[in-house]
Amino acid sequence: MSPALEALMQAEGTPYPGKGVMLEPFVHQVGGHSCVLRFGEQTICKPLIPREHQFYKSLPPEMRKFTPQYKGVVSVSFEEDEEGSLCLIAYPLHSESGDLENKDPSTDCEPKSKMVKWSNKKQSPLGPENDNYTDVFLQVLYFSLEKGNVVSQIKHNPWSLKCHQQHLQRMKENAKHRNQYKFILLENLTWRYRVPCVLDLKMGTRQHGDDASEEKKANQIRKCQQSTSASIGVRLCGMQVYQSEPGQLMFMNKYHGRKLTLAGFKEALYQFFHNGHRLRHELLSPVLRRLREMQAALEACESYRFYSSSLLIIYDGDPPRAPTRPRHRGGEEGDEDDRSSHSAGEASSPVVDVRMIDFAHTTCRHYGEDSVVHEGQDSGFIFGLQNLITIISELEDHSAD
Repeated sequence: MSPALEALMQAEGTPYPGKGVMLEPFVHQVGGHSCVLRFGEQTICKPLIPREHQFYKSLPPEMRKFTPQYKGVVSVSFEEDEEGSLCLIAYPLHSESGDLENKDPSTDCEPKSKMVKWSNKKQSPLGPENDNYTDVFLQVLYFSLEKGNVVSQIKHNPWSLKCHQQHLQRMKENAKHRNQYKFILLENLTWRYRVPCVLDLKMGTRQHGDDASEEKKANQIRKCQQSTSASIGVRLCGMQVYQSEPGQLMFMNKYHGRKLTLAGFKEALYQFFHNGHRLRHELLSPVLRRLREMQAALEACESYRFYSSSLLIIYDGDPPRAPTRPRHRGGEEGDEDDRSSHSAGEASSPVVDVRMIDFAHTTCRHYGEDSVVHEGQDSGFIFGLQNLITIISELEDHSAD
C-alpha cells in the first residue's frame, strides 16, 4: 500500500477492526446505474472497471483539472460485525493479481453502511424482500443538515436509493460465491458544499462503446435518437437542486431526462440554476468559463472518444452568507479560477465545479488492445459542449435583461 493511500484511509475512513474502512451510501448520486459509496468526507469509491481504471492512470495532464482526482485502488469485502450485521469494508490492496478483477460491474455495487443493519436475527430480518426494508433504508439515507443549521427537511435523492436497493439485492445473491472486489477511490466532488446541487448530463451524440454487442449498440442508438442526444449532443441524466423557499431538494432522473424536447431541456437547465425564488445568475459566468476551458482541452485530445461519459455541474444550494476561506480540495489545479477575489466586504464568488465522469467506454490510440483506433477529436462530445455553452449563454443574456 502506498503511503498516500495509507494516510487517506487513516484520515478519512470510518475505522473498522483490521485496518479496514467501513463504506457508507453516497447520498448525492443523481445518475448512472452503478452505485457509488462514500469512503470518507473527500473520497468516494466505485467498482473498478479496467477501461476506466486505465483512463485514470494514463490521464493526459491537461485533462486532470476536468476529472475527479484518482486516489488508488482498494479491496472490498463483505463482513459481519459483532451484532451480526453485514457491512462492506475496504482494505488496502496487497496484490494486483487478476483474481480480484471485476468481470461483471453490475454485480459489484453492493452498498452497505454501519447504520443499515442486515441482521441475521429471526425477529428482525432486513432485506429487499422485507416490507420494513424501504422504511429503514430511507431513514438512513435522508439527507439531514441539522449540523449546518440549514434545514432538516431535505431528503435523499431517490435515484441513489433505487441504485442501493437493487445492489443490496445483488449483494445477498452473490455473497456466497464471492467476497472480494476491486474498487477505485476518487475525489468526492460534492464534499465542500453544504447543500450540493448536482446536474448530470450525458454527453455526445453516440453512447455505445466500440466493443458493444449489436443489441447494446441498437439500444443506445435508439436512446440517442429518441432524446436530445442526437440533436444537440447532450441529454439530462439526473439532477438535484435546492429550492430555498420550501427548503427542499427537487429531483429529476434519467427517465424524465430522456423524454425532454429541446425546449424541455432548456427549461430543466433554467430550473437547475433557479433556487425557487430567483435565477442564480451569478453561477452562469463561472460555469461558462469552465465549459469553454474544457472544450479547449478536449480539442487538443487526439484520438480520445468519451462514449457514455457524463458531465457534472455542481454548486452550493445554500452557500455561506458571510465571506469564508474556501475549503481546499487537495490535488486539484485551477480551482482558484472559479473563486474570483472580490474587494473587502463583498461576498465571495460562488464556487462551482464542472467535471467529466464515467469512463467505462472511453478509448484512445494508447489502449493497445482496442480493435478500433479513432483519429482526431471527439466531435460528438465537443458538439454537446458547444450547444450547452450556447444554451447557458442564452440564460445569462436573459437574466441580464
